[in-house]
Amino acid sequence: MELPLLLSTFTTVFLAELGDKTQLATVAISGNSNRPLAVFLGSASALVLASLLGAMTGGSIAAVIPSNLLQLFAALGFLVIGIRMFNPMFSFSPPDEETQS
Repeated sequence: MELPLLLSTFTTVFLAELGDKTQLATVAISGNSNRPLAVFLGSASALVLASLLGAMTGGSIAAVIPSNLLQLFAALGFLVIGIRMFNPMFSFSPPDEETQS
């Protein structure tokens, strides 16, 4: 096993999940329950399964599509998502007449 790859993957996923909607959902479920261990085991196993599916899919796709092209597609996808998130901030629409009075 390659320790640098393991550590970089752990660090990347850990930082990406902090404050993520998955973590917020886990906090909400745990707040409604008096069984935090069950909530932890459920959310941890869901994250493990989702990561397994991602790793398997990524490995399968990488056998067909070069990794540089996959990284380009991922970067473009994140760029499109970012632009779509900021788009409402930059669009100008005049205020309604009803709100001016």
